[in-house]
Amino acid sequence: MRPVQAQLAFDELGTPLRDTTFVVFDLETTGAPPGPSGITEIGAVKVRGGQVLGEFATLVNPGMAIPPQIMSLTGITQAMVYDAPPIEEVLPAFLEFIGGAVLVAHNSGFDTSHMRAACEGHGYVWPKLTVVCTVRLARRVVPRDEVGRYNLTALALLFGAKTRPTHRALDDARATVDVLHGLLERVGNLGVHSLEELMGYLPEVTVAQRAKRHLAADLPSAPGVYLFKGPKDEVLYVGTAKDLRRRVRTYFTGSEGRSRIREMVALAERVDHVVCAHALEAEVRELRLIAAHRPAYNRRSKNRHQGWWIGLTDEAFPRLSVVRLPRPGVLGPFRNQADARTTADTLAGASGLRTCTQRISPRSANGTPCVLAELGRCGAPCAGRQSVAEYGPAVESVSGLIAGLDGRPLHTAAAHVERLAAGQHYEQAARHRDELAGLIRALGRAHRQASLASIGELIAAGPDGAGGWELAVIRYGRLASAGVARRGVPPMPVVEALVASAETVLPDPGPLHGAPPEEVGVLLRWLARPGVRLVRTTRPWAEPAAVAGWQGWLNLVAGAHSLEHVG
Repeated sequence: MRPVQAQLAFDELGTPLRDTTFVVFDLETTGAPPGPSGITEIGAVKVRGGQVLGEFATLVNPGMAIPPQIMSLTGITQAMVYDAPPIEEVLPAFLEFIGGAVLVAHNSGFDTSHMRAACEGHGYVWPKLTVVCTVRLARRVVPRDEVGRYNLTALALLFGAKTRPTHRALDDARATVDVLHGLLERVGNLGVHSLEELMGYLPEVTVAQRAKRHLAADLPSAPGVYLFKGPKDEVLYVGTAKDLRRRVRTYFTGSEGRSRIREMVALAERVDHVVCAHALEAEVRELRLIAAHRPAYNRRSKNRHQGWWIGLTDEAFPRLSVVRLPRPGVLGPFRNQADARTTADTLAGASGLRTCTQRISPRSANGTPCVLAELGRCGAPCAGRQSVAEYGPAVESVSGLIAGLDGRPLHTAAAHVERLAAGQHYEQAARHRDELAGLIRALGRAHRQASLASIGELIAAGPDGAGGWELAVIRYGRLASAGVARRGVPPMPVVEALVASAETVLPDPGPLHGAPPEEVGVLLRWLARPGVRLVRTTRPWAEPAAVAGWQGWLNLVAGAHSLEHVG
């Protein structure tokens, strides 16, 4: 008897094409390159399983003149778009319409580049959705001698589209729907039945990528961290996923187009994983694994930084120094040395600290004053013009600002910006304004991170979206334990179990008590999410009062008089 071939399970199949929601869309433009303006019409059709679920169509005021040749081609005139909404008013509704779907367009690079540029130009985020280009798919499955050209008109004729392309957005989108269905029928005859298989069928997928697909076979459908490992058991790449199996499978399909990652997949011989309670734990574990293994194909491991810090030197006339190792009383961390030096110079100028590197004796200072002293920006202690006692208030103001107890240097710097603007030194005012804004952001970031890292234990709960709670135990700025209390499960017993099994964290010296800055940043972003609640802490979580309102300082700088003149 002939053996019966086992049917693929749903999880093996991936996302069946019949259950995939596609949004087929088309744009008309003025012919201008992608930018915040230039779109004249958007048409889109949402389909699933061959059924139309909805349509989206609108004219758009392009914010510029429509050339005569474009009006002749599309039939869209200046009068037609005069009362049409501008693109910034259309984007919210369109982004909602395409949410969660697979985008389809004929020559998708044109349409997506215009929409991405419009989003960037008006403060919207273009979503990272899977995109299918019917031109590329047609070239893969339709012989040229059968169609002649791969334009929409020729393909619509080949597949008997009900709507004829007219260079109007909705008509062309409707025609593209029929072309898509015709192409999917052809690839279905070739054994392509899932979205993953469809993307894998496109030309970008290398033979090496397809051959490694079995590496995802034993991974669970759970959140966690995955590690691609090479022939010597070295870690090649580390990533996170809400669904480990589904995410790793994408590395073997056309949705993965990065050349360095395709190279990594060709080298990989196995994929290890760590199942995590929720996305926060996965993100923290990813940071720690990258720090431990420094994978060759993670950009973050190549650009990994320990941070730079600004602190006062230990001498009679202290100055600000940029250092690598944190200690009590320093400001940071900064991503690079240049940012740290710029902030140190801004802070020194606002407080009156010297910037020279010479060591000055408090008893026999006989140096030559520098240009800054002649400009009144330094008291010239090097020449004996300032005693230790006279220099002391500047040191105290800097220490107080770093600690969050004294905001005088910020007032001094803001007043300097105003004076420059009032004197019509607009370029200098703009430069000092930007430097002051950088200092304020650094202070706000430092105080937020230090305030969390100083708490011995903080327990927080965030909604999991299904009626339950994601739980985190944070100790001195590090994730010590993570878990979940599903809907209907009393959360407090779970909290107590997590606390009992949590990692012991011993604080080190310095503002962050030894916690990695990136991990503290991840925890802060999670704690700031809507709906996250504090269960309990060993002491109140608060920022220093003197400069806790750093956003207010930024608003003050943004509204400075100089901005009325500086473009």
